[in-house]
Amino acid sequence: MPAPARLLRHEVLPFLGSFVALALIALALDGVLHLFDLLWIGRWLGIPGTLMILGSTVYSLRKRKLIQRGHPAKLLRWHEALAWLGSLLVLVHAGVHFNAILGWLAVWAMLINVGSGLTGKFLLDRSRRRMEEARQRLRERGLSEADLEDRLYWDSLTFDVVKKWRVVHFPITLAFTVLATAHIVAIFLFWGWK
Repeated sequence: MPAPARLLRHEVLPFLGSFVALALIALALDGVLHLFDLLWIGRWLGIPGTLMILGSTVYSLRKRKLIQRGHPAKLLRWHEALAWLGSLLVLVHAGVHFNAILGWLAVWAMLINVGSGLTGKFLLDRSRRRMEEARQRLRERGLSEADLEDRLYWDSLTFDVVKKWRVVHFPITLAFTVLATAHIVAIFLFWGWK
């Protein structure tokens, strides 16, 4: 298979598929709620969605050694699934109601955060695979470990730079957290508690 076709099939389409599926499923669920006049359900989906997104941070806590429990690879899969599902529920919660600018800013920050996370995931996977393929090819040619390290020096540096994508992801996550928290606080302040 030619490299561009392989890149498209193995790298670009899964990334776009995850993002497009998020949007289409959210639109479909919101449409069903509107069709059956069940908008009140959508209003409450923000709570479990937010809780799922919060639950997804266990991976980050484990990675930073703030907690000791859990296997990092398994927690990463949970992080990805919970963040995606939580984002889906929050999108359905947001629906097509444009009356809360703070809420919509939080939704946009969340979507940018999801995009950033998916980008990092696919970039890291691709970089790791390419480095291992290059290492394997060089081993097959009979190079010693020292020669391997010399030949892969720049690839290794590039991989280290790609691993630092979190430097971008973290501030986006922080912006989403601040906007979402402000939205939640505003809801509690202006809620009709009667």
